[in-house]
Amino acid sequence: MHATKGDRLVVHGRTVGHHDHVVEIIEVMGTNGDPPYRVRAEDGHEAIVSPGPDCVVRHGKTGEVDPGR
Repeated sequence: MHATKGDRLVVHGRTVGHHDHVVEIIEVMGTNGDPPYRVRAEDGHEAIVSPGPDCVVRHGKTGEVDPGR
């Protein structure tokens, strides 16, 4: 999984009733776009995440989804 600042990280809901959660990547802390990422949710909450297999990246300019590598 590779991302740049400004991309969106989509965390898919894993159980019935839990919807997808989208956060903005505000800092890439790994090398060459690799995790971990500092992210910000719509409510302003910030966290550092190392995305798992239930996450995809929506790249800022293309809008494409990176299924991971």
